[in-house]
Amino acid sequence: MPTISINRDLLFKALGKTYTEEEFDELCFKFGIELDEVTSDKQIILKEQGTERAVGASEDIIYKIDIPANRYDLLCLEGLVQGLRVFLGETQFPMLKAVQPVGNFQRLIIKSSTEKIRPHAVAAVLRNISFDQHTYSSFIDLQDKLHQNLCRKRSLVAIGTHDLDTVQGPFSYEALSPESIKFKPLNQTKEYTAAQLMDLYATDSHLRHYLPIIKDSPVYPVIKDSNGVVLSLPPIINGDHSKITLNTKNVFIECTATDLTKANIVLDTLVSMFSSYCQDAFTVEKCEVVNPEGLISTYPTLKYRHEIISVNKINRMVGIDETADKIADLLTRMCLSAKTDEDGQIKVEIPPTRHDIIHACDIYEDVAIAFGYNNITKTLPSTNTIASQSPLNKLTDQLRDQLAQAGFTEALTFSLCSKEDISEKLRKPLTSIPAVHVSNPKTLEFQVARSTLLPGLLKTIAANRNMPLPLKLFEVSDVVLKDNQRDVGARNCRNLCAVYYNKSPGFELVHGLMDRVMQLLEVPFDATGEAGYMLKPCDDETYFPGRCAQIIFGGAAVGSVGVLHPEVVTSFDLTLPCSAIELNIEPFL
Repeated sequence: MPTISINRDLLFKALGKTYTEEEFDELCFKFGIELDEVTSDKQIILKEQGTERAVGASEDIIYKIDIPANRYDLLCLEGLVQGLRVFLGETQFPMLKAVQPVGNFQRLIIKSSTEKIRPHAVAAVLRNISFDQHTYSSFIDLQDKLHQNLCRKRSLVAIGTHDLDTVQGPFSYEALSPESIKFKPLNQTKEYTAAQLMDLYATDSHLRHYLPIIKDSPVYPVIKDSNGVVLSLPPIINGDHSKITLNTKNVFIECTATDLTKANIVLDTLVSMFSSYCQDAFTVEKCEVVNPEGLISTYPTLKYRHEIISVNKINRMVGIDETADKIADLLTRMCLSAKTDEDGQIKVEIPPTRHDIIHACDIYEDVAIAFGYNNITKTLPSTNTIASQSPLNKLTDQLRDQLAQAGFTEALTFSLCSKEDISEKLRKPLTSIPAVHVSNPKTLEFQVARSTLLPGLLKTIAANRNMPLPLKLFEVSDVVLKDNQRDVGARNCRNLCAVYYNKSPGFELVHGLMDRVMQLLEVPFDATGEAGYMLKPCDDETYFPGRCAQIIFGGAAVGSVGVLHPEVVTSFDLTLPCSAIELNIEPFL
């Protein structure tokens, strides 16, 4: 869930009422959001940047509020206040209008070259808008929140906002070679080519995350005005020439995208929230967008649509017994204008801010929120079932208990690890491992889903190597392996892994642990590996040569046991020998 930070005093001023922390927390709960934390600017800076940066910071109270991921209309102060006031019955939801300009349309012309990288664009104008410092900051914050959530870190949609009075339409959107694009980017003092910007922002804590979206492309998207002034290099940075300020009166908004539907949602959300500050409130000026085939479309659409829903079905699905008029009132409080018709059904008007309403079920959910989940009468289900523990989980719990009784300590390690952990450190090529890769990892420590439990245990030992010897750890958890036969392309396997770390390898202890596990599983030793289990010598790069064996069960290898190779031990910053066992326990069910 996205979290927004809002100044408490500004929030209460906009709501026209002061609440205690408990009262506001209760209001948030009723509205379907959550007051997550009460803090201050100074405390936030102190926590994130240290004492020195916190000197002189504001002591204003900040409310951190968790917003449902699909409620894009609540990601700023303006949308939240509007939603809460409508919910409280203090105002009606405004009618949003997209109007034609008094003179000529502002026009954005899309060139065919953009099809190679970001083929779609939409645009709109906020005319005669009034900014102050707080509304300006909220305007920027909403763009950041949309970029991080709906826009998928700008990979789907990138927003550009410009002072319309500093540029001259019509505007062109095209894709050019990086060396041919040259302009002064936002808050810089000199011009750079687009290729130079890739190096300039490579270490920027904010913008470096977006560079890979276009960096390796032979052409970069760019928006220019009729005089050749660069407005933006989406999705990286806007031009300094057209930057908006507190004195900006007319804002030109462009959204470039790989997904036209998402671009429409982003544009509708942005203009709906801040058109309230226009001289003609809740009115947005349309722009013309010309596609490469010459087809002209106008944006924003700000489309209202209607849904007919059944009162009986709502009552049955939610678990209430209310009249059509009461349900219509509940929906109106959720910014969904509703009226009953002569047939007793409810006609719901869905505004352009509620793109989260996709199906009638979404309307039922809003009825439940407005009615209050705590007010719904609790009933027993009409059918009863008897639950039972999953056999795999039951076996896992039993093994954990027995391994602990054998003197080993349980560890719970991360499900994600680095590529190096499962390949180089274990002396295996990455191409030989059926690992599931994370497409956009947050850190280098979490690049792949673990395909073995061994690295996690070795890292745990490394973090505790100052503890008294010997260190004996185990884990029984899932690993993830690629599997083209599964609909998701991967499968989970429940593995058991144990590691012994001491001045001597202690292979006999690990071997004894394996025999104890097999005894508990009632699997006898069998020289053929068909009726029971057996050990088969093998060469495994992770283990010391000649001191490794495969565990064979049912004619197939289910695991391995042996003394770890010295290079594996040292790669995890350990200095003493280790023995380990790892096997898949699922075949023993």
